[in-house]
Amino acid sequence: MKSVPLMSSREPVVNAASPRRTRFAICLFIFLTAFGVRFLSWHDTRLEVGKVQTVVTADYQRVAHLLRQGGIASFLSPSSPLSDLNTLGHPPGYSILMAKISWALGESNTTVQFVQIIGDALAAVIIFLIVAELLPLSAALIAGMLAAFSPQFAWNSVLLLPDSLAVLPILLAVYCLARAGRNPRFVTFIIAGALLGISCWLRANAMLLTFFLGAAVLLLVRKQEVAKGPTNFSLSLSPERDRLKFVGQRWRYALSIIFGTLLIVLPLTIRNAIVFHRFIPLSLGAGQTLLEGIADYDPAGRFNIPNTDIGIMKQEAEAFHRPDYFGTLFNPDGVERERWRLARGFGVIRRHPFWFSGVMSRRAASMLRLERSRLVSTDPPVSHSLAAVDKREPVWTNRAEDLLATGVVSPQASAALLPDGVILVLTGDCEKYGEQLLSPPIPVQQNNDYVFTVPIKIERGRMKISVKDSSGKVYSSAIVETLETISPDAQPVNQIQLPFVATKNEQARIVFSNEASNPPNPVAQIGTTKLFELGPSRFLWTRYPRFVVHAVQKIFLTAVILPLAIIGLGLLIIRRASRALIILSVVPVYFFCVQSIVHTEYRYVLAVDYFLFALAAVSVSWAIRLVMTRSYSLGARTARPH
Repeated sequence: MKSVPLMSSREPVVNAASPRRTRFAICLFIFLTAFGVRFLSWHDTRLEVGKVQTVVTADYQRVAHLLRQGGIASFLSPSSPLSDLNTLGHPPGYSILMAKISWALGESNTTVQFVQIIGDALAAVIIFLIVAELLPLSAALIAGMLAAFSPQFAWNSVLLLPDSLAVLPILLAVYCLARAGRNPRFVTFIIAGALLGISCWLRANAMLLTFFLGAAVLLLVRKQEVAKGPTNFSLSLSPERDRLKFVGQRWRYALSIIFGTLLIVLPLTIRNAIVFHRFIPLSLGAGQTLLEGIADYDPAGRFNIPNTDIGIMKQEAEAFHRPDYFGTLFNPDGVERERWRLARGFGVIRRHPFWFSGVMSRRAASMLRLERSRLVSTDPPVSHSLAAVDKREPVWTNRAEDLLATGVVSPQASAALLPDGVILVLTGDCEKYGEQLLSPPIPVQQNNDYVFTVPIKIERGRMKISVKDSSGKVYSSAIVETLETISPDAQPVNQIQLPFVATKNEQARIVFSNEASNPPNPVAQIGTTKLFELGPSRFLWTRYPRFVVHAVQKIFLTAVILPLAIIGLGLLIIRRASRALIILSVVPVYFFCVQSIVHTEYRYVLAVDYFLFALAAVSVSWAIRLVMTRSYSLGARTARPH
């Protein structure tokens, strides 16, 4: 039996005379697919993304507003509002981008989102090009399509955060590395380093990645490639002299990547020194994330380290007897506080090295799990504006006393009216996600846009409010929880809007349920709920592409992708594909080693998923080639005359 080849420099293409044209057509196909998936995700979530990471998003927008007001001069001035240390919680690149977009195209979150969608669609193309440099074209196509359909990438691309944009320069840097591995050139390595610097302006997570790419160059560049490259290196009659020349040239290539990164990062470091009179390479926050990362894995609290920003500020205000420390992480004395946080965190690491090694291992393993992101809906979302809902007449109204009289309360929950009779107090049971209160059924008409409005005040814990049809399908939902720094009586009243499209003539309900509340038994005050009819639904034709995208996105589970990636990694090891192994693993290895030291969220390590998809594509491509080879062999034996 013949073995199935995994590695080849190129696969046969449909038009062998024009491989560039074929590759361009594939790139265009991947880009359009990725853009379409992200557009549908934006269409689904455009009314909700503003509620995600609102504090972080507001911080980026605040800095962007200051940049628009004062221009570049204010960015370099020690006396401008931008000299507040609280503006250094993140690198300024994303705020600068938001300011430039608003100046050129008008101030609109939608415009920023579409810039991100385009960038994220290009990232799917870049992972295709990276894999195409290393592996058969079929594996590259599968990797690109996995990135194009990924619900993780689609969801993060529409958030008003820089995480998805910061990945694109990293992928471009790896592509430069893949290209330069065969034909090393100083300019290519410098560009790769500069791209990493651009990523650092957006997010500081990749700050040390330049050293890992430099180390990869030392492993990738061989003597033959150096000898034929556009350098002054030439073979002589002395093997020892040749070896020294080769080693020196290889180190110069590696250092050129670091030089390219410094070329982009140093201007920001110099600016910080001028404005803040401190050495701040990019931004502040390493000490804060180090402490919170330790606290994440210390549920018993033996280190007495808070796991939230508010907890850290409160503890520092008490420890230093500085009430002004509470409320902000970095102002006043942000640099000194960060150094104290780092010293405290490294002190814990020195005293408990084996425990912290286990923490790093568990955190690195968590990076291999795919984020449980929202899939593209099979039904189109509400297309009418919700801005003027209060000016409409509701088609259904349910006061608190009506809800208590006609609703269904869980046996272990309790519901009672306040003395004024207009507020219902709901106390949930101890179940983690159990339904606590169901409204009476409300008739809705097919293909119409609706929105429920629910005034609710959470006194304790966390609850979820959902709109469900008669079969239990969730049309819309929202999670409400208490604000940490506010007492139960002072908690705000949330005006929750639950928009949805009725897919058939049926009856819908509002459902109040527990949402992993901590502490348990959440308490909520519920006012008068109303239902507004917005009008006939639009974009119903998108149900057809939505059905396809939704079906494909169901495979994006850790239980599916991770085994495929492990098999792909094993195949590369068995085939001794060292070049592909180095290039496809350098970014994940960096995040496993460096990002695992501090607090980590899925959005921080999005770059890892691209290379997981690339390794998964290797195993899928190999399986397809194996089936095709077996089918061909079986067909040949069947056709052979007896």
